[in-house]
Parts: sequence; structure tokens; C-alpha cells
Amino acid sequence: MGWWAAMRDRFRRRRPPLLHIATDEGTGPVVILVHGIASSSVTFRELVPLLTPRHRVIAVDILGFGDSPAPEGCEYRLEDHVEALAATIRSLRLREPFVLVGHSLGSLIVARLAASPVTRFDRRTRISRVVLVGPPVYLSPSEIGDRWVRARVNVYLRVYAFLRENKERTITNAAIISRMLPKGIFEITERNWTPFVKSLEHCIESQTLVSDIAILRVPVDVVYGSLDAFIQSGSLTVIERMRHVAMHRVEANDHLIRPRLARELAAVIDEDATGEVAATPVQDRANPSIASR
Repeated sequence: MGWWAAMRDRFRRRRPPLLHIATDEGTGPVVILVHGIASSSVTFRELVPLLTPRHRVIAVDILGFGDSPAPEGCEYRLEDHVEALAATIRSLRLREPFVLVGHSLGSLIVARLAASPVTRFDRRTRISRVVLVGPPVYLSPSEIGDRWVRARVNVYLRVYAFLRENKERTITNAAIISRMLPKGIFEITERNWTPFVKSLEHCIESQTLVSDIAILRVPVDVVYGSLDAFIQSGSLTVIERMRHVAMHRVEANDHLIRPRLARELAAVIDEDATGEVAATPVQDRANPSIASR
């Protein structure tokens, strides 16, 4: 094989795969939806009908889940997820800035994408606003001053390690849970086991969400349920204090995007999904407020 052919093959192997676009419907300002771990774009089944009358809604399956590719040898680092999402968005050739919405692990992915200088200055990936839904914020225990919050975060991290280290039990229990939910909402199987454990370890357990949000230059909204078991009490405090972040707490809702949370989320997206950055400068944005519906 010649030098040029070798370089060409190497480039092709490194090219991020394009994700499966499960939904692309409606007209108007673009909203891109990114789901979380062990799930698929079905996550947004309650939200999409609320947005399509006024928006073009695009929902993707993240790398290794749903109908998206699971590349051999992929480590499912946050960078892997971000590169695949960025490549997919560029392939859409969008002409105007768009709202980027992430749920759970999707929150980590979209925050990193929006914080990336490469995508921030690329006209094809211009983001006007970021909406994070049920973000699993886990600071490193060494960075947490409150000993009670630190102890609870340690428990979460030990549980995640247990899930990764006990494959058969995790898959069996996941099958029981998934039967009680719409297909595609929560699935851990042999097919997506590697994406699951590696995304859990490399993205959720070892995350940079807080620092990514801190450097964003677009408005950020955080929407979460009061009964969300994946959001640790006290873990959102550091985000709440950021002046460009607005908090929206939805009563009587868990981690899933159920009808109540979907309505709140649609209202938040409609606040400014015109494809332009909010009129109020990010640094002068009002202090975070808690909304309940």
C-alpha cells in the first residue's frame, strides 16, 4: 500500500461516524434533541409533538445507542460522542443557529459541544442556546465541601461501578425495568453493553459538565424533575449560581420526560428559539429562578 493510500485509510478510520437521525419534522427555528445513556430518541416522544407546530425538530440517537453505529474499538469518551454529534449536525448544513437540547448523558454531550472552540466558530454548528434536562451532575468527591453531599455522591459512584462490574445482573434487572416503559426509553442489552459501560465510566463518572457550562457564552436553561433520582441534592448549587443559567424545577416528575416535564420543556424552548442569541447579554441575564408547572 502506498503512502497516500495509507494516509487516506487512516483518515477514513478517524472520521467520526454519522448518527442516526430518528426525527426530522416540522418547520421553523431548529431544535436538536440529544438523549441519554441506555436510551434512544424515543426519550422525546412526549416533547416532539409540542414543538413541531413551531419548530423544525431533529432528534438523533447517540453513538452506540438506538439505531446509531457502534464503532469497533470505540472508547465512548465524551469526545467520541461530541465528534459524532458535531459531524452529524454539520451534515445537515443548517443555515441558522439552533437550540441544542440534551437529556441526562445528552446534557454532558451538548454542553461539551457548545463549549468546544472548534464548533463554536463553525457556522454549521452555531448554537444559540443550550437546554439541559435532568443533568447528572457529579463533582469529584474531593471538590465537594459539604460532607453530606460528598457522601451521597460517593454512593452514586459506587452504584455505577457496581453496575459496570456485574454485567449479567445489570442486564437482567434492566430487562425487568424496560418492560414497564415504552420500547427504547431504557435498554441495556448485549448489543449496547459496551457503549453503556464505557459511556458510564468515561462520561458520567468522569465528567466536566460544570466547567463546560461555566465557559459557555450562550444562555443555558436547566430543566429537572423534583423526583429525579439521578440528581443529587446540593449538586446543582454551583450551576444555579452562574449568571447565564436559569433553573426550572418541575414538581412531581422523575428523570423521564413525562407530559408535565415535556410541557415545561416546550415552554422553555419557545422562550427564544428564533435562531438568534437572547436579546439580553449572557453576563446580564437574570439570576436563576425556579419554575414549577
